[in-house]
Amino acid sequence: MDLFEYQARELFDDYGVLTPRAEVTDSSKEAREIARRLGGRVVVKAQVKTGGRGKAGGVKLAADPAAAELTARQILGTDIKGHRVRSVMLAQPVDIEDEFYVSYVLDRAAGRFLAIASAEGGMDIEEVAATRPDAVARVPVDPAEGVTAAVAAKIAEAADLPMRTVDVLVRLWKVLVAEDALLVEVNPLVRTAQGQIMALDGKVTLDDNARFRHSRRADHETGAEDRLEALAAERGLNYVKLDGEVGIIGNGAGLVMSTLDVVAGCGARPANFLDIGGGASAQVMADGLRVILSDPAVKSVFVNVFGGITACDAVAEGIVRALEDVRPTRPLVVRLDGNNAARGRAVLAERAHPLVEQVATMDGAARRAADLANAA
Repeated sequence: MDLFEYQARELFDDYGVLTPRAEVTDSSKEAREIARRLGGRVVVKAQVKTGGRGKAGGVKLAADPAAAELTARQILGTDIKGHRVRSVMLAQPVDIEDEFYVSYVLDRAAGRFLAIASAEGGMDIEEVAATRPDAVARVPVDPAEGVTAAVAAKIAEAADLPMRTVDVLVRLWKVLVAEDALLVEVNPLVRTAQGQIMALDGKVTLDDNARFRHSRRADHETGAEDRLEALAAERGLNYVKLDGEVGIIGNGAGLVMSTLDVVAGCGARPANFLDIGGGASAQVMADGLRVILSDPAVKSVFVNVFGGITACDAVAEGIVRALEDVRPTRPLVVRLDGNNAARGRAVLAERAHPLVEQVATMDGAARRAADLANAA
């Protein structure tokens, strides 16, 4: 489960990581009052579970309470990479001397955590990592040892961070361990003109499998889920919203993950992860399509099913049912193989919907879906 920025900052505060004073609201009128309480001049930040908010116009400086109300009104209700802005956070601005990047992320392949840090944090960290990878330090963390002061000092030295960040690195590790997080990221972590080390932004992903250990997570989930993820959860779907334009449906987590990779290799970005499971019914298929087609960022949909327990004709019946209810305006590319594949293909061919086309291979279907999305 991804947290909103304000929720991540609340966790940071609990573990002694300094953050600027801030409040959250879904009302532009209340934004004026919050700005007054915070001293007048504030940063207004859209609360959505995606990156790149600043470049998308979701982070703006307001000079006074009246400007804060106007800015909040401009941001609320906008769409940022398919995420509707339903609340904004107003924070006190700080005088920034330096910006850094720090994160801890689970390295599943290596069976350990990885500390990633750079002395060049901020909005362009992705460009720094792509063009000058030597400017980004990657330090493996032994889960048994964790991040002690000595380990934090090694991370800071490898990334050319000031030694004053060591305490923050230790505290962020405590957030990850105590909250059962898979990712803890601060960008930027700043040194202020007064010499304080503060987290100006934060991203935290919690392990859903550890929900039973954390009663407070109910507070994080109340009104906090992405609209599409909430819609999927109501229907019992295993869905995760991503920042792309090709909707993905598959049966089995391994197949879906492979599908994401193949689509990305064809020059398009997946819009979601959606696994309909090994024994999905026509209703599950229909519900999945309804969720994906409700995403305005989706330009095409790739349905990739290998029939085993899930019969391909049931999948095809679900697609037909969804087409009758949703009335899609975006193309669907369907690849069916395995159990009852011939019957499933026949069901779709008989329906002959103008926006549905079948492709025999996974690679071919991925290329077609990518081409359709890029041409939209």
